[in-house]
Amino acid sequence: MPYITQKKLIMSKKTLLSSALMLLALGLNAQTIVSTTTENRNVVLEEFTGIYCTFCPDGHAIAQALKDANPENVFLVNNHTGGYAAPTGGDPDFRTPYGAAIANQSGLAGYPAGTVNRENFPGLEQGNAGTTAMSRNFWGTAANTVMAESSYANIAVEADVDIQTNEMTIHVETYYTGDSPEDTNKLNIFILQNNTTGPQTGGGAGDNYVHQHRLIDMPLGQWGQDINNTTSGSFDDTTVVYPIPVDHNGILVELADLEVVVAVTEGNQYIISGDGVIPSFSGLDATNDANLRTLEEVGPQCATEIAPKINIQNLGEDTINSLDIAYSVNGEADAMYTYTGELTSLQSVNIELPSIAYTAQDTNTLVVTIENDDENNANNSLSTTFDTATTGAGNVILTVETDNFASQNNWSIRNSSGTAVAAGSLSGNNNTTVEFNIELDTEDCYTLLFNDNNADGITGGGVSLEDINGVVHLPLTGDFGSGLELQFGADGILGADELTFEGLSIYPNPAKGYFNIVNAENADVTVYDIQGRKVRSVKKISQNEQVDTNRIQTGTYFVTITREGSTTTEKLIIK
Repeated sequence: MPYITQKKLIMSKKTLLSSALMLLALGLNAQTIVSTTTENRNVVLEEFTGIYCTFCPDGHAIAQALKDANPENVFLVNNHTGGYAAPTGGDPDFRTPYGAAIANQSGLAGYPAGTVNRENFPGLEQGNAGTTAMSRNFWGTAANTVMAESSYANIAVEADVDIQTNEMTIHVETYYTGDSPEDTNKLNIFILQNNTTGPQTGGGAGDNYVHQHRLIDMPLGQWGQDINNTTSGSFDDTTVVYPIPVDHNGILVELADLEVVVAVTEGNQYIISGDGVIPSFSGLDATNDANLRTLEEVGPQCATEIAPKINIQNLGEDTINSLDIAYSVNGEADAMYTYTGELTSLQSVNIELPSIAYTAQDTNTLVVTIENDDENNANNSLSTTFDTATTGAGNVILTVETDNFASQNNWSIRNSSGTAVAAGSLSGNNNTTVEFNIELDTEDCYTLLFNDNNADGITGGGVSLEDINGVVHLPLTGDFGSGLELQFGADGILGADELTFEGLSIYPNPAKGYFNIVNAENADVTVYDIQGRKVRSVKKISQNEQVDTNRIQTGTYFVTITREGSTTTEKLIIK
């Protein structure tokens, strides 16, 4: 939690102080960074965006052009929220706990949308009259209107990151040159991160789109902190000490890419004015200091080789051009890798080391060490342990105990080549237990991928995986955020499974135009693509059911057949 201190000074024309007392008051409480003369309002443009939003890159470009033309008067906050921001398939989750509420009060009707100072501009609304969200073609018009208006409150911010404590001290001053119409105003602080590479539909960069001004935290909470003195001459001085986390939603926080935007509001909506700053840095005492910052945790492995993933950060003043990295498993011979590049002060780099073979044990220990001697060897080595994956029969049972939001969940099982061999969705199965019986008829190392589009796991339920002989690959697990990934082995031997539909047959396979299902009377049938998306469903089928596929594109699909609480999955090729 951030630490907060405040100093407030109320100036009145009726206050009479001696010269000595006045000097003392100014020395202890007077403004140091905020102007006390009337200024025009600054713009805070909050853009509602996502990683699957086709037209969002155009919105980003419009907002950035506005910022570039008015660098001291326009401040951008990119809020990843809504359906286009919900990650699937292991994509990064850029959302925050604060985004949805801010978006909801805007009245947006599509993406991208944006608010300029959370203010209503009649005739420019994207949605209903009186709301604040606007389409991107109106942001410039609204911003120019705001910048032409006088502000009754000025706000300024400065920030410093202490490298030694990993804390950011944020100092905000607000000065009232006029009276606010509200007795209480709100101080808001937005922590942003720039230069984050990730996926983006649209923009032409694929998974290498560079996300800027990305909201990651709000140290003063959803709607900020009260400013209780809002009359002319009032002064608010707030200092926040913000402990910088290692990551947000698994995405590393890069100190060199942090940005701070502040805003003073009349309530939860109207922003009077704002300011922003790129933090300065202190505590950078070493000339050479390579920090092995992270070693990615490793789940159970059924292979006997591994490619460690690490992140190295330069905490020294000098640029790092080369590093020797040693790594080993279970104390066996070191593998060596030499990093070459240009890593400037405070920058970091993700490195996937070449695969190293090892002799598997029940529990394995991976150690990675930077071999170069520098001024701080205490941060040159990391280790982690991981288990050898369980191996069982070819018949496996995936059990899902759903919550009230089963539509957020889908799954797939992939072989060692990355090809999906089974997939499904939980849509339409709220607050129940669903079993998927899966036949893996080839000896291989498989990976279960289970996704949650809301990144909150399954409340009160979970996912488990075991074979028909009771070998537990995954005990019931519900706390997995946006998803889980599990390796397990299957011997390809299909045993007698009491849940298998006796005499079940699907033909022709490959199918063209239709396929038949035999011996599954009264079952419900659903066809999923390899991403777990439902493309066709039929309820209570007959003993010999023909399913039309003319509207389904060619490709690989999975047919789940459910009857009397039992589910089996079959692979289907559609030509």
